[in-house]
Amino acid sequence: MSLTPKILENKVLRGMSLDFLKFFRDIRVELSHYPWLEMFVSLTILILFAAIANFIAKRIIVRGVRHLVTKFKSPNQSIFAQHSVIKKFANIVPAVVIMNGIATVPHLTPKFISFVEMGAQAFIFLTLALTVSEVLNIFNLIYQRNPKSRNKPIKGYLQLVKLILFVVCGLMILGTFLKKDVFTLLAGFGAMAAVLMLVFQNTILSLVASVQIASYDMVRIGDWIEMPSLNADGDVIDISLHTVTVQNFDKTYTTIPTNKLVTDTFKNWRGMSNAGCRRMKRSLFLDQSSVHFMTDEEQQKLKEFLLLDQYLDAKNSEIEEFNKHLSNQSRYNKRRLTNIGTFRAYVEFYLRQHKGIAQNQTIMVRQLQPTSQGLPLEIYAFSNTTAWVSYEAIQSDIFDHLIAILPEFGLRVYQAPSGHDLQRLTSEINPS
Repeated sequence: MSLTPKILENKVLRGMSLDFLKFFRDIRVELSHYPWLEMFVSLTILILFAAIANFIAKRIIVRGVRHLVTKFKSPNQSIFAQHSVIKKFANIVPAVVIMNGIATVPHLTPKFISFVEMGAQAFIFLTLALTVSEVLNIFNLIYQRNPKSRNKPIKGYLQLVKLILFVVCGLMILGTFLKKDVFTLLAGFGAMAAVLMLVFQNTILSLVASVQIASYDMVRIGDWIEMPSLNADGDVIDISLHTVTVQNFDKTYTTIPTNKLVTDTFKNWRGMSNAGCRRMKRSLFLDQSSVHFMTDEEQQKLKEFLLLDQYLDAKNSEIEEFNKHLSNQSRYNKRRLTNIGTFRAYVEFYLRQHKGIAQNQTIMVRQLQPTSQGLPLEIYAFSNTTAWVSYEAIQSDIFDHLIAILPEFGLRVYQAPSGHDLQRLTSEINPS
């Protein structure tokens, strides 16, 4: 009876399988005479299987999942591409192979097998903790893309979750090597509560401070804060559980402990940004000896100033009305126009006409207490922009004009004598 090709093929394959099994059995018999060689070969095969499993997990499964994720259009796709959770999770595959296969390796001592199993299990716990930590990182990055994240950052809370996660992971690893339950270890740590409170004192303080900062909306990312005690003056670029990072205007970085923002004082310039204006508060120090009553000629000259024409007429009418009641008094007791009062009025009129000044905010020109360095005339106003360069340009333009026009009012800026002044005075006394 002739055999069909299919039956013949099956018989050939069955024969080859039997030959392979026989060959494998003969190798094991031969290796049994050399225990160390049998152990080495079996261990090599186990490591080879673990490497193959790792290759399949990372090179095939992980790449396949990544390729599948790229098919879905998402605004957060770049974040998922940079932080691969699946790749970290895939690290447990070779550990699982070794943990379950180490017992099949012959001639290994029970202690060594137990140690390898515990090490593989500890590696699995650590990998799971790192995977969850990476998930929290991705969640934080996605949340930061939300405009509301500037007001309510969650990085500090996520760091606390990570801290608890790794503490639990450490306890599980410790319990694995000590062969004790995690709850038993926690009960043993109850007696060390005081020590733990001391160790995690800064963490507890930072956590409480983070809750207070978030509740009272004290600091947001992007705020300009000023804290002279720690030489911090710049923008907040990061808020974490333990620290707040400030990029100063000189491009240096200052790291502030989070609890310092609650216990110490600092200035937050957010109100200025929200208002859209920035305060000017600067003084001109005038030479007090240049202050005097104005003559008719000086008044007539100043009437050429468009801003002072109406002011001088109104002020003269007011003074004449007041002086009617002092007709029998000395001329020194009567009211008269002064150059500093006229200049003060001119400065206020000038500010109210300036395009760079916020007209809906306070505008004030006032005299301060006279000092040995002169009479301070303070300008108090607000620019209509918060941009630093524009603000300084507006302020400088105003004071450039005021300093240049002072001589028109018969006033001088106070300046302490310099070496050049003393040299000129000496040459005038001794011309030779």
